Amino acid sequence: MEWSDGQPIYRQLRDLVIQRVIDGSFPEGEAIPSVRQVATDYRINHLTVGKAYQELVDMGLLEKRRGLGMFVARGARNSLTTDEQQRFLEEELPAFAERVHMLGMAMEEITARLLRVQGERNADHH
Repeated sequence: MEWSDGQPIYRQLRDLVIQRVIDGSFPEGEAIPSVRQVATDYRINHLTVGKAYQELVDMGLLEKRRGLGMFVARGARNSLTTDEQQRFLEEELPAFAERVHMLGMAMEEITARLLRVQGERNADHH
């Protein structure tokens, strides 16, 4: 894992855990790697890992189980997916539409290409 200078490491780690919950690598109800394990694997301070995990607990995405470690909370994936969809619609989609406009492209062309990509992706999954 390469850490970016543009954002604190604990936030990057928090976002990595969020991505793994969304993509199913960290299933709901399952334990996630311990603070010590992550600190060792990524060669970062255990306090940094603890801060990232605490934010995820505060967000209701992880839960501490005394003596057992951190676990992905029930409903975390659905909550994150809903949040990410909202963020996409409010932030990424308008920026995308602005970029299409700046490049002088027709939205109809973009829509046709998106539908084609979606069709290819659906064909790959069957």
